[in-house]
Amino acid sequence: MAKSIMKVKPQVIMKDGRPSAVIIEINDYRELLEKLEDKEDLADLKKIRMGGMQVRKFKDYLAERDNAL
Repeated sequence: MAKSIMKVKPQVIMKDGRPSAVIIEINDYRELLEKLEDKEDLADLKKIRMGGMQVRKFKDYLAERDNAL
């Protein structure tokens, strides 16, 4: 089972008897964002490896940019 990110239990805000928002500690929020970014990066890496994304060398990008200026 995955380790819980939340150090303090989230507070659920209700509106019309339904969950509307959640209040969490700022550090927990930052950690959630970091984990989401990591997951997105891994998904992009997988696409690159499978040929689903086009990439180029950084030096080629810099050369193209310098020529455009």
